[in-house]
Amino acid sequence: MNKNTLMTLFAVACRFTALQAQSQQRDTAAPSVKVLDSVLITSFLQQGIPAKLAETRGTYIFSGQKTESISLNETPADITNKVGRQLFAKIPGMFVYDMDGAGNQVNIAVRGLDPHRGWEFNIRRDGIITNSDMYGYPASHFSMPMESIERIELVRGTGSLQYGAQFGGMLNYISKEGDTTRPISFESINSTGSWQLLSTFNAIGGKVGKFRYYAWFQRKSRNGYRDNEQTNSAAEGVSVTWSPNEKVQVKLDWSRSEYLYRMAGQLTDSQFYANPKQASRTRNYFNPDIHVPSFSANWQPTASTRIQLTGSAVLGRRNSVLFDKPANVKDTINLLTNQYNNRQVDIDRFNSYSLEARVLQEYRLGHQTSVLSGGVQYMNNDLHRKQLGVGTTGTDYDLSLVVPGWGRDLHFRTKNIALFAENRFQLSSGLSVNLGARWEHGRTDMSGTIVYYPENAIPVSILHEYPLLGAHFSWKPSAGSDVYGGISQAYRPMLFKDLIPASTYEKVDPDIKDSRGFNAELGWRGNSQQWHWNVTAFLLEYKDRFGTLIETDTTGTLYTYRTNIGDSRNIGLEIYLQKDWRINNHMAVSLFTSTSFLQARYTSGDVKSGAANVNVKGNRVESAPDVIARSGVNLRLHRFSFSGTWHYTAKSYADALNTEVPPPATGAVGLVPAYQLIDLTTGYRFSRNLSVRMQLNNVANHQYFTKRPGFYPGPGIWPSDGRNWSLTLDIQL
Repeated sequence: MNKNTLMTLFAVACRFTALQAQSQQRDTAAPSVKVLDSVLITSFLQQGIPAKLAETRGTYIFSGQKTESISLNETPADITNKVGRQLFAKIPGMFVYDMDGAGNQVNIAVRGLDPHRGWEFNIRRDGIITNSDMYGYPASHFSMPMESIERIELVRGTGSLQYGAQFGGMLNYISKEGDTTRPISFESINSTGSWQLLSTFNAIGGKVGKFRYYAWFQRKSRNGYRDNEQTNSAAEGVSVTWSPNEKVQVKLDWSRSEYLYRMAGQLTDSQFYANPKQASRTRNYFNPDIHVPSFSANWQPTASTRIQLTGSAVLGRRNSVLFDKPANVKDTINLLTNQYNNRQVDIDRFNSYSLEARVLQEYRLGHQTSVLSGGVQYMNNDLHRKQLGVGTTGTDYDLSLVVPGWGRDLHFRTKNIALFAENRFQLSSGLSVNLGARWEHGRTDMSGTIVYYPENAIPVSILHEYPLLGAHFSWKPSAGSDVYGGISQAYRPMLFKDLIPASTYEKVDPDIKDSRGFNAELGWRGNSQQWHWNVTAFLLEYKDRFGTLIETDTTGTLYTYRTNIGDSRNIGLEIYLQKDWRINNHMAVSLFTSTSFLQARYTSGDVKSGAANVNVKGNRVESAPDVIARSGVNLRLHRFSFSGTWHYTAKSYADALNTEVPPPATGAVGLVPAYQLIDLTTGYRFSRNLSVRMQLNNVANHQYFTKRPGFYPGPGIWPSDGRNWSLTLDIQL
């Protein structure tokens, strides 16, 4: 029984019910009527397929772009621990940096970009930006529980004109909502598992009159796979939506996330291969506490006009207290003082504000309906960074300073305004062409003090002024397929860390500039009976990448020079293919593969190597494996489900020099070996109110790591989790 047959039977049933109701109304004076707010029909066979976004939704245009929507309800993933390779298993080319098995952060990237905290993405929750500071530190420290999310939407970088100029694209987490057919509903999701995992998520929601509401909280604790690793996290959120009529909707939302992560520290290669579970640190802590308040108003004055206004903020702190030394420097008692050495305290304070007004207008052009979308976005951010504070010699989480003052006390203030417009010209019933532009105009000012740096070297001002252009097309040769493609320019602002010299022997190029480039893609997606596919070829040009060179001053002294060091080009192919079989009325099987092939290479550039600069033209881009493949099987038998997924990631390099043999002191550069993993999931639904799911991750207990970070959380190897399990009970009332 396919989806079309189910829809036909549903329509017949509805008609039969309506005739019965009419007959009953003639026989009774006061019939009992219940109005349903919405009806959701889910095909038994076709589940878990990444869906494309509608060509237009709200005030956005998505036609001609590669878009994917993942329903978490249909995804056999470890939701509690936010295992990225499972959440995005059917998104080809998604590189996952498995630094933190507790899922405090999701570190991901596509098409050969940097996965650190997803900072190559414009990350949103319900359309609200959650990146901590788009111009100073675009990492998303806001850590929402996946239990609160209904689906994840991804728009690749060719859509950058409408929502922001990030190379990776937009990643939008869509929250759950309460049951709108009754005044109150309740959900409780509770998990336990390896390393004393305990997690609870509880939510209520509903509709009362013209108001809808949803409120939730989450608490989680877990010891880590490694010694001395531990996480405690908390998150809360509440939203209220008022709909005075069918044309107006106003929403207020507030959410918060906080976690305290005790980090086991980085390892050298010899330490990793001797015992990947060992810890090099016992006194290192990381603690982001982020609030995201927002306001949105949607107005549809006519059937062809939609207007949206949003205002939001990212407020909070990123705290850390670390014994910040290379992995081979042991954190032990100082024999002279009989105490540990002092730790380093760093605090970032985020004050990021966004205001955006958008409008979408449909209009007739010839015999077709075309669409124009445009708007303005204003950002005002102040990132206050205090670093190199002399902390205590203790072992607990303590941000106290034993010596007043900070080694670095800096403000990174940005004001930016962006104007954008995109028009979809519907040339025929199956062919459309989009033309768009975005103009960015802003300025970033860095001010403050660095104790070891000349005062006249600060402040620094950086202008952001870019016209960005793009074009897309969509052609539907048949009802079940779509050929799409396009090109969009993009840029990435200089990050705060790229402008802060580490010592007096470092200088920053006064003419350093933002990275710029473009995304281009051509794809074919569709469905044919039991086959589903999405195949995309892409080109990502990334110019003026940031890096360091070695230079000599007038006295002959060598110094490190931070500047734009070169360009790279990423070319690849992304393949998603799924085949479904219906065995009988209660049983279905599907097989899928999600595979990407990538060639990410430097096309020009020089980087520092010891006391010389080395040309890296032709070298591989860092953390960009040539192959990422995930394949799996899904079985559904009435109320029972089973999934098995195989993950493979090819080797990659930690630096532009493509260093093969890592230095024994740190392990911060060198080869990252290829690895492959197997994950299993089983689930059983007892009723519409009660279900259970069990995960077995990394079945073969493979010892691996995915990246060698060069900065936070410490240069070296961060081992990923070995075999582990979790059991989750979901109650809905």
